[in-house]
Amino acid sequence: MSDEPPALPPRPPVPGALPVPAPSSTRQPLQPMPTRTIALVAAGIFVFTAAVVLALWWPGTAGLSGQALVTARFDALRTGLSIGIGGGGIFALYLAWRRQHATEVGLVQKERDQADVARAYELQRDVADHTRLHAERVAAATEKDAADRRVTELYTKASEQLGSDKAPVRLAGLYALERLAQDNPHQRPTVVNVLCAYLRMPYILPGDRPANDADEATRTRHDTSLQEREVRLTAQHILALHLKPGPSRDDPVQTFWPDTDLNLTGATLIDFDLNGCHVREAWFDGATFTETARFDRATFTETVGFDGATFTETAGFRGVTFTGAARFDRATFTGKARFDGTAFGKITWFGGATFNKIAQLEQAVVQHPVGNSA
Repeated sequence: MSDEPPALPPRPPVPGALPVPAPSSTRQPLQPMPTRTIALVAAGIFVFTAAVVLALWWPGTAGLSGQALVTARFDALRTGLSIGIGGGGIFALYLAWRRQHATEVGLVQKERDQADVARAYELQRDVADHTRLHAERVAAATEKDAADRRVTELYTKASEQLGSDKAPVRLAGLYALERLAQDNPHQRPTVVNVLCAYLRMPYILPGDRPANDADEATRTRHDTSLQEREVRLTAQHILALHLKPGPSRDDPVQTFWPDTDLNLTGATLIDFDLNGCHVREAWFDGATFTETARFDRATFTETVGFDGATFTETAGFRGVTFTGAARFDRATFTGKARFDGTAFGKITWFGGATFNKIAQLEQAVVQHPVGNSA
């Protein structure tokens, strides 16, 4: 019987696993010697030993007698047994060498198989990492697409509400746009532009309430104008709320929208209030400020224009900081114009401006010349 362990059957492949690379070794272990071969070799050694002993026992001692015959036959037996034992030893050493050789080759092959398995594991891990990263990118892209679609849907719905002929629906559209801009900073410039565009639309002030005997159409127009006035005041309030740095006392959430531009050219603004607001660039050219206009302590970091603007009552610019150029060409100040403590940074134009009442400029700071363009 051979001492070599029987060969194990190959393991079935694991579903979904990467194939293990085939062994790259060219050194193959010796196959186990069959038991029959070992028995034949052992029998051959025995037969050969017996033949040597017989050859030395009879022919080699022919003609001897007495003590010489005994000595010669003893020597023949010893020589034959020595040959048999030596041959058996050599064959045993050969079998031991084969076993050692098979063990060494098996160890080398095992190490290489382990290295191949490790490489396969690393490959599987790399593939798994790649698959995971790809899945994360797909999930992120899907989430972004869903968020973009939601923003688009909200914006579209709010814009449709803003175009309604019913004031409560328009108010709902304004607040929907505000919420959209608050939750999505990249949408803020668009929402501000929409609010400014709404305020630039033509508007006729409601005036005094019609007499009780006025016709239904007149009263309806007056009520509609009053309702539109509330919508416009709400739009102005939303802009002012988000142009003031720092959270308000009523809302601890940071509501300031930095780097905001205003384009209210030709707009009709009612009781307009930008006290303490920070605006980057603003245009009020041709705008009409009904009731009091408040800009006290506001900051304009770039150009601001009031060319041709009309202030029907007091215009308050106390403590305003104009970092960029300020244009008041052909502006009309029907009421008081208060510029106490105002800081004019770059050139300021008042060419053609009309002051019907007192213009106060106490402690105003003019860092650059005041233009007087026509």
